[in-house]
Amino acid sequence: MRRFSWFNATSLTLGFAFLYLPMVILIVYSFNASELVTVWAGFSTRWYGELLRDEAFLDAAWVTLQVAVASSTIATVLGTMAAHVMVRAGRFWGRTLFSGMIYAPLVMPEVITGLSLLLLFINIGLDRGILTIILAHTTFSMCYVSVVVSARLVSFDRALEEAALDLGCSPFEAFRLVTLPIILPAVISGWLLAFTLSLDDLVIASFTAGPSATTLPIKIFSSIRLGVSPEINALSTILIAVVAVGVITASLVSKRSAIRQAEEERAAVRAEG
Repeated sequence: MRRFSWFNATSLTLGFAFLYLPMVILIVYSFNASELVTVWAGFSTRWYGELLRDEAFLDAAWVTLQVAVASSTIATVLGTMAAHVMVRAGRFWGRTLFSGMIYAPLVMPEVITGLSLLLLFINIGLDRGILTIILAHTTFSMCYVSVVVSARLVSFDRALEEAALDLGCSPFEAFRLVTLPIILPAVISGWLLAFTLSLDDLVIASFTAGPSATTLPIKIFSSIRLGVSPEINALSTILIAVVAVGVITASLVSKRSAIRQAEEERAAVRAEG
């Protein structure tokens, strides 16, 4: 067994500091009483109150939340269906093209994706707003969901589905009653990933958003051109807290599901013995 050397400890410390020290500084200065973000003038929650009274930021946050929930839900449904087809449908005509179209947004530059969607919406006469942002976010986040769900379906024991079919279930009922509950942690993880990507997106939303719909990343980016304000620190802290809660929740759900599955397997082994 290898010992935890000073080199490993130093590398780990520097790595975590590089990743999380800027966030810690941002969170600390969100409670700064001074209007200057680099000068500490005492502890205060003033800027959180100012943020809650800023209608422009509140409207942008509401638009972002609507877009994130809608796009991640649609992307999860479509991504799960695509993953099921790629893993379970076997070989069919156009499979390579289908897989390439699903995975293309993973490697496509966001500028190209946003520009192509903008041209599409202009050509079909669709006014830019919340709907166009939802469609755009669904397009690029669906592939992430399909990757996560596909990885779970590959290791799924198909004998469970076959047993359900032998007992009289239709293919849809077998998927709903057997497959979906087992792959549900992967589906939830895909939804959370799509939700986080939607909250974070700036480039694609800047192409597909209109005057009537401004997302929070666009609002933040336009605001910091005039300088970082303490309100931005407070808003960023809230976003960090939301993402952290989501990650912790997903981890707990996955852990409980794994424990439940392990207990069921042990019970089945004892029953067979």
